[in-house]
Amino acid sequence: MQSRLRGDALTTPHVFYLHGFASSAKSTKAGFFGAKLRERGLTLHTPDFNEPDFSTLTITRMIEQTTAAVSALPPGPVILIGSSLGAFVAVQTALRLATSTSHPIVRLVLLAPALDFSGNRTRDLGDRGLEEWQSTGELNVFHYGYGRLIPVHYELYTDARGYDCVNAELTMPIQIFQGTRDTAVDPTSVEKWAASRPNVELHMLDDDHQLTESLDHIWQSVDRLIG
Repeated sequence: MQSRLRGDALTTPHVFYLHGFASSAKSTKAGFFGAKLRERGLTLHTPDFNEPDFSTLTITRMIEQTTAAVSALPPGPVILIGSSLGAFVAVQTALRLATSTSHPIVRLVLLAPALDFSGNRTRDLGDRGLEEWQSTGELNVFHYGYGRLIPVHYELYTDARGYDCVNAELTMPIQIFQGTRDTAVDPTSVEKWAASRPNVELHMLDDDHQLTESLDHIWQSVDRLIG
């Protein structure tokens, strides 16, 4: 673990959980963090990125849903917890709200962050390769929130290519939790991303992409980050 994170205690923050691709706002991790935060008198906000239709999902829509949900709250500091693709959205939301004085993004927690849409970016998305996805316009993926296969449009990929997390410049304290047995996100790429940023605290865990075996450890660190 790299312990380089610094930050003062916060006034009461707004905390958001941004779920991953083909997941839901009622996922195991969302429920876990929601329960832990309630013990501290805090509410976890969980935008549902499957609405209004999972098939037409895009990064742009996810960012707009998040920023709208943040803006609807009273002024105050904001903490974003992003899982997998939700971590990508958390980084982009932080960039978009970088100059916000009413809702500053003051902390990021990134769980198995899918930050790179190059290389093997689509290897675990579904049952077809990128070329066929482009030619047919749809990719069948297993949606863990709904428990069935659902097609997602190729626009998800083309839209995502318009955003860059690899070179994102962020100054707030960031915690990253990455499993060494993750087959969906390359742990080496996450280590490289963290190593170039002195405001990142990286936790490499003996876990897979879901990180469910490490939730208690993750919460202890997140609780410290919140202050």
